[in-house]
Amino acid sequence: MTNSNYDLFVIGAGSGGVRAARIAASLGANVAIAEEKYLGGTCVNVGCVPKKLFVYASSFVDEFHAAENYGWDSGTHKFDWNTLVNNKNKEIERLNSIYGRLLSDSGVDLINGRATIVDTNTIHINNQTISAKNILIATGAWPMVPEIYGSEHVITSNEAFYLESLPDRIVVVGGGYIAVEFAGIFNGLGVDTTLVYRGPLILRGFDEEMRNFLTSEMQKKGINIITNNTIESIHKEDKHYRSSLADGNVLNTNMIMCATGRTPNTNGLGLELAGVETDDNGAIKINDKYQTSNSSIYAIGDVTDRYTLTPVAIAEGMSLAHSLYGDKNFSVDYINIPTCIFSQPNFAMVGYSEEQAKDHYGDIQIYKSEFTHMKYSLSGMDEKTFMKLIVDKQSDRVIGAHMIGHDAGEIIQGLAIAIKAGVTKSQMDATIGIHPTAAEEFVTMRTPA
Repeated sequence: MTNSNYDLFVIGAGSGGVRAARIAASLGANVAIAEEKYLGGTCVNVGCVPKKLFVYASSFVDEFHAAENYGWDSGTHKFDWNTLVNNKNKEIERLNSIYGRLLSDSGVDLINGRATIVDTNTIHINNQTISAKNILIATGAWPMVPEIYGSEHVITSNEAFYLESLPDRIVVVGGGYIAVEFAGIFNGLGVDTTLVYRGPLILRGFDEEMRNFLTSEMQKKGINIITNNTIESIHKEDKHYRSSLADGNVLNTNMIMCATGRTPNTNGLGLELAGVETDDNGAIKINDKYQTSNSSIYAIGDVTDRYTLTPVAIAEGMSLAHSLYGDKNFSVDYINIPTCIFSQPNFAMVGYSEEQAKDHYGDIQIYKSEFTHMKYSLSGMDEKTFMKLIVDKQSDRVIGAHMIGHDAGEIIQGLAIAIKAGVTKSQMDATIGIHPTAAEEFVTMRTPA
C-alpha cells in the first residue's frame, strides 16, 4: 500500500533518483519513487552498463589476435550475438532486482507507473492522487532522431541493445560519445561500419589533438569515418537502405543508427501546471540548489541537460537529499570532472583541454608521450597509446590530463584525484613510476612539447 502524503516524491528511478530517495529516507523522510519503465534508468538498462559489456565483447577480436603472437593457438573465432544479448539481459535483470531491494531496504515506497504533476504538491499516478511536500524530477533524457525523410527506419542506442541479429553493414550517424562507442562495438563484432558526422572532427569539445589521434586509431581498425556530411534522406530497398548524403553521395547499408544527441525527458510531465520553467529543448531550469522555478519542485541529472554523466546525477541526488533532510553540507564540485569515452582504444580525460587552458591560463606547458603499449609489442597490432599533460606554467599545477589507450579510464581516475587535490608537475616528477606499466609515463614526461 502507498501513502497519500510524502515528504519527498521522486519521479524517475534512475541512478540519481534512486540515490536521492535512499539518502532522504535514511535521513528520516517519508519517500516514494515512481518509475514507468525500468529500475536503474538509462545507465543500467540502455546505457553505461550494457554498453560497457558490449565494448568488452567487441574487444576480444584484438585479444585473440594478440594471443597468437604470444604463443596461444586461439582456434576458431566464432561469435554468437544471441548469447551476448541473452547474458546481457540476465545481468540487467540482476541489477534491476538490486535496485528494487535497495529501495525496499531503505524504506522507500516504489510505485510502478507514469507519474505526472498536477500542481505544486500533487502527483497523479495509476489513478491515484498523491501529495508531497517536495517533488524531485529525475527522468533523464531520451535519444533524439533528426527529422529527415525515412527517419522511421533508423534505430537508436535503445534498440541497439536488443537487435535480433547483427547487420552485415551499418551506418552510425553522429560524432559524440554514443556514436563513437557504438562504431567501435559494431566494428569489433565484425560489422562493416561507417560513421557519418556533420562536423569536421568527432567528439566536439574535447582536446583537438586527442580527437585527431583517436580518429586515426579508429580508422586503423577499419572504421570508415565521413565528416562534414550528414544523411538527408533514407529509402528502404528490399533488405537494405539507401542513404543520401548532403554531398550527393549514397551509402547502401543494412542498418542505420542515429546517435545524434539526447533530449531531456520532460514531455507530458505536467510541468506547466506547476509553473516549472524549461529551456527550448525541454531541459528543466534549476538554481544552484537544484530548485526549479517552483520552490517545492527540484530536478537533477540529465533532465537538466548540464552534466550528463551518471556519477554527476548520483552526486546531485546525494547533495539534494542532505540539503533537504540532513545537517550535512554535501555540495557537488563540478570542476575537474573526469570522463571516459569507451571507444577502441579508450579515451579518458580530466581537467582542461589544450585549447581551454590557453584561453583560461594563457602561459601553459604541454607534455606528451606516444608509444606502443607493451602488451602490443609482440601482438603485431598497430595500436598506439597517447598521453598528454597540461600545466599552468606560473603555478606549476597540472590542469589537464588526457589519455588514449588501453585502460585509459582506469588510469585517469587515479590522476583525477591528484588533479582535484592540486598536484603540481614537480610532485608528479618526484613520484616513482610502477615499471613496466603504461601509467608510469605520466610521471616520466620531463620535456615540454
